[in-house]
Amino acid sequence: MPSSLDYLKQSGTTVVSDSGDFESIDAYKPQDATTNPSLILAAANKKEYAHLIDTAVAYGKEKGGDLDSQTSAAMDRLLIAFGSEILKIIPGRVSTEVDARLSFDAEGTKAKARELIALYKSVGVSKDRVLIKIASTWEGIQAAHVLEQEGIHCNMTLIFGFGQAVAAAEAGVTLISPFVGRILDWYKQHQPGPNYEGDNDPGVKSVKHIFNYYKQHGYKTIVMGASFRNKKEIEALAGVDFLTIAPKLLEELKNSTDPVPKRLSAEEAISAKEKIPKVSYLHNEPEFRWELLADKMTFDKLHEGIAKFAEDGQTLKDLLRKKLSA
Repeated sequence: MPSSLDYLKQSGTTVVSDSGDFESIDAYKPQDATTNPSLILAAANKKEYAHLIDTAVAYGKEKGGDLDSQTSAAMDRLLIAFGSEILKIIPGRVSTEVDARLSFDAEGTKAKARELIALYKSVGVSKDRVLIKIASTWEGIQAAHVLEQEGIHCNMTLIFGFGQAVAAAEAGVTLISPFVGRILDWYKQHQPGPNYEGDNDPGVKSVKHIFNYYKQHGYKTIVMGASFRNKKEIEALAGVDFLTIAPKLLEELKNSTDPVPKRLSAEEAISAKEKIPKVSYLHNEPEFRWELLADKMTFDKLHEGIAKFAEDGQTLKDLLRKKLSA
């Protein structure tokens, strides 16, 4: 009998594993995988990944320079080590994140993205199998616009607001990651009371709106719902382009036989009588920043997410620094 995970795949949604723990990825047969500093930090603390830490440390020492330079080199090599191992398991692409501390530095983001792609190439991985993950700030989206023109595919992460999604599509990015669960978290904290389930979930509503807008206006950017809190959120988005799902929820879907009917359709979005008016933000920095500021949820969660990724990235760097200086 088909599982709920099978039904989800049959709806036309590409399933992506949201994990740095590649030992568990293969069980769910995802097409792609996404990582971030928080996920890799969790995996790096397991003994079965110690050899990847050792490889990264050896690389940092080989690159030389002061301890900061060695640590930075080791960090990049660790990201590539995890990504490369994941690519041995999945048929598609892996997302590798640029240092969150570069979220407001367009030039720094572009330079780091190119470094990561070059490092992947040095271990035999084509850039076509990598998505460079960048925070959806003004600077991040501008950097991605240039990188895409160079053939470097980007995954715009920490999408919470419509303006971010519009600018990313205008920039021609390969994929965006709207964070469903974190939107729900904000509403539960700041506007408690309503029944935020299924179609009433504000994160689900956000992704549906973005999906319909993209399809109506012919944008090719992939919409990949991310950061889920429960199975109902996932089921409510069946039919969306991609969904990146943590192992715990993948297991829940795999162990369930509940049907998962298709809920989103490009054809239905395009044929809808009421169209979503077209807007533009990519070349209007004041308007983009005002849109961001005017939506307190988006503003709060974007900056909170950047801070958390930066914190976990620093913890990972501290782990490498300690081993480099031992």
